[in-house]
Amino acid sequence: MLLDTIKNPDDLKKLSVEQLDTVASEIREGLFNRLTKKGGHFGPNFGFVEGTIALHYVFNSPQDKFVLDVSHQCYPHKMLTGRAYGFFDETKFKEISGYTNPEESPHDIFNIGHTSTSVSLACGLAKARDLMGTKENIIAVIGDGSLSGGEALEGLDFAGEQTTNFIIVVNDNDMSIAENHGGLYKNLRQLRQTKGQCSNNIFKAMGLDYIYVDKGNHIPSLIEAFKKVKDIDHPIVVHINTIKGCGYKPAEDNKEIWHWTSPFNRETGERPSGSGENYNSMTAEFLLKLMEKDPSVAMVCPAVPSNFGFNKANRDKAGKQFIDTGIAEEHAIALVSGMAKKGAKAVFGTHSSFIQRTYDQLNQDLCINKSPATLLVNTASVWGMNDITHLGIFDIPLMSNIPELVYLAPTNCEEYFAMMAWSLEQTEHPVAIRMPCNGVHHTMAPVEKDYSRLNKNLVTQDGNEIAIFALGDFFQLGEKTADYIERQTGKKPTLINPRYISGLDTELLQSLKKNHTKVVTLEDGILDGGYGQKIASFYGADSMKVYNFGLKKEFLDRYDPNQVLKENHLTPELIWEDIK
Repeated sequence: MLLDTIKNPDDLKKLSVEQLDTVASEIREGLFNRLTKKGGHFGPNFGFVEGTIALHYVFNSPQDKFVLDVSHQCYPHKMLTGRAYGFFDETKFKEISGYTNPEESPHDIFNIGHTSTSVSLACGLAKARDLMGTKENIIAVIGDGSLSGGEALEGLDFAGEQTTNFIIVVNDNDMSIAENHGGLYKNLRQLRQTKGQCSNNIFKAMGLDYIYVDKGNHIPSLIEAFKKVKDIDHPIVVHINTIKGCGYKPAEDNKEIWHWTSPFNRETGERPSGSGENYNSMTAEFLLKLMEKDPSVAMVCPAVPSNFGFNKANRDKAGKQFIDTGIAEEHAIALVSGMAKKGAKAVFGTHSSFIQRTYDQLNQDLCINKSPATLLVNTASVWGMNDITHLGIFDIPLMSNIPELVYLAPTNCEEYFAMMAWSLEQTEHPVAIRMPCNGVHHTMAPVEKDYSRLNKNLVTQDGNEIAIFALGDFFQLGEKTADYIERQTGKKPTLINPRYISGLDTELLQSLKKNHTKVVTLEDGILDGGYGQKIASFYGADSMKVYNFGLKKEFLDRYDPNQVLKENHLTPELIWEDIK
């Protein structure tokens, strides 16, 4: 393979332009090898193979700096910078991440996994270059709907005022994860239809120079464009028209479901279907039934509709009651605050990792105004996404300490939907619900329908000496721990379902002093600033021993959840060893 001869981008430059098409084919073979066996981001990488080859053929990485937005299109870049082994050798798949990573290579400048950041990060590199008097090219790549993010627009606005070398490659495949949303994409469509010649041009309006490449998967056209802008003395946008999933017909025909894929059969395109119940599809079914009866119910989802069961068919069913804001979580929180203030029953949903971007809107736009919107927080768990850039374990300290926000932690399926039904009908509070992430657990016991008596915990088992507060999807761990302790001691612990993350049941805590000497807290998130520490603080002046179990504050990357649980003593046996 030609790819075997490419250990760094300098080796690529030794090839003829004609040979580069062969390199592209070999890169796609590497992508197929890894993705069919391991899964990962399919559409973004297949669509940017030629763009990556042309960039490395023209520019001089790592002296010239590439910043790839989200970096979920970085697989071809990794293959051209000495890491092809991570795609062709199955035993080495784990040695490279799915995102750019400076620990792997000097060709990766940042660890990036959140969207809309590349222009701002690259602006910083350019500003530092100018201050330090060096002359390298700075190239930001942005696409897959990332332009709709507020930080991307802020970065473009800043870039438009600069006067030195700065190159922004807009990888325009007419897609986000699902379809694009937002007025600026109308302009991108006009630019594509007119081959960059229409009078409306958002980039020029922001003070940026502009060129258009119609054949964004044609290497010679890309090389020609990149040579024109290399060493340019001012900011410019290179707008390239690419095909998401290029080179695999199923992905070209159904771009949404092939944005990311689990392992699949290359010949048929078939993937193992998830068996059994899941909260994503059940959430959509629940909301669609409500939407049929009540036109004021609406789901607002910033660009991740399938994570809440709103595939294309369900979006069509919901009609105007489903709103995709594009990759714009901050706007989406303010939007649902306004909708709720007007009387709509607005539901917002995204991943825990992504809701981190909305802190100011949660605080200012939603909670100060006490807008009764409902927020669904997905993958907030040690069992959620496990890349370092997508961790969902920081939400409890972030959200539970905002005044007026009621943050709920259901322990089973029936409780989850009861909490959502209550939240949609009440008009007093902004409410967030932490979607369980440890599988779908059912209960035969009746569940509470009214959660307006805030912070009232549910004692599910009366005991003495030891009380266990098992929050959310660690409740099943609490049940197992209570059972284990009883078998070890012959004494039944008290088991408590807190239900509320954002406040304490002080009456219950006070009553436990009568016949308990130890309190154990279990939470599926980092301990620092979390739920358990609030209980420890409550008992600070008392003789009650409090043991907080949760996750250490750290950045984890591509971890095994079971190993992390053991390291944090989150098994019944290790919990008992610590407290006995």
